[in-house]
Amino acid sequence: MKLSIITVAYNSAETIAHTIESVLEQSYSDIEYIIVDGGSKDNTVEIIKSYEPRFNGRMKWISEKDNGLYDAMNKGIRMATGEVVGIINADDFYHRNDVIALIAKGFKEEHVQATFADVRFVKPDNLEKTVRYYACKNFAPWRFRFGFMPAHPTFFTYKWYFDEFGYYRTDYKIAADYELLIRFLYKHKLKYKYLHLDVMKMRTGGASTASVKSNLILNREIVRACRENGIYTNLAILSLKYFVKVWEMVVTKD
Repeated sequence: MKLSIITVAYNSAETIAHTIESVLEQSYSDIEYIIVDGGSKDNTVEIIKSYEPRFNGRMKWISEKDNGLYDAMNKGIRMATGEVVGIINADDFYHRNDVIALIAKGFKEEHVQATFADVRFVKPDNLEKTVRYYACKNFAPWRFRFGFMPAHPTFFTYKWYFDEFGYYRTDYKIAADYELLIRFLYKHKLKYKYLHLDVMKMRTGGASTASVKSNLILNREIVRACRENGIYTNLAILSLKYFVKVWEMVVTKD
């Protein structure tokens, strides 16, 4: 089974080498790595080019203007030739070399149509310091109503489901990943397997956690995503999730 891993980048020179290295070091060999760069102004493209020969034909990339993060993700998925696709952001990295092997193993089980796992949020200046452990073991589709979803960068599924159910909605600013997961896991009821391990580290400071304003936009888009896919929720209900987030910061599993 070929797995396509997609990284979206823009002015990511400070971190993207770490991301690429973590893909390159995976023990699973049947990987296609795709990088979609949005026309970076720093030396991101030069870094990408320097790694291309080391993939022995298993990497492809483009650098051009796009219409935002989710448009770039859609480009990458359309470029993919693997049966299964997943996303790793340009400031995240796999901190173990058997991640893709374990994901591929999960898809060999009967009826599995998607997989997801846990992640660690770490400090950008200390990648060994976990500030939040995002566990997905208690996830169930009904929990979308309360603002909970599987960790999106750990989500893998068959490429043909994007053709069947649709790609990321580019009319969302922050929560298109949330909307897509609702659509795939709640509305279309894909049978998923949870992998009980943390597969990657994510640097804090992403688009959805950048500010109070971003969180307000995020929550409003979550309400919209739920409504458009047949789930009732509101901002008051979503506020309950912050008690869980505080607990995740206390219990970090260092």
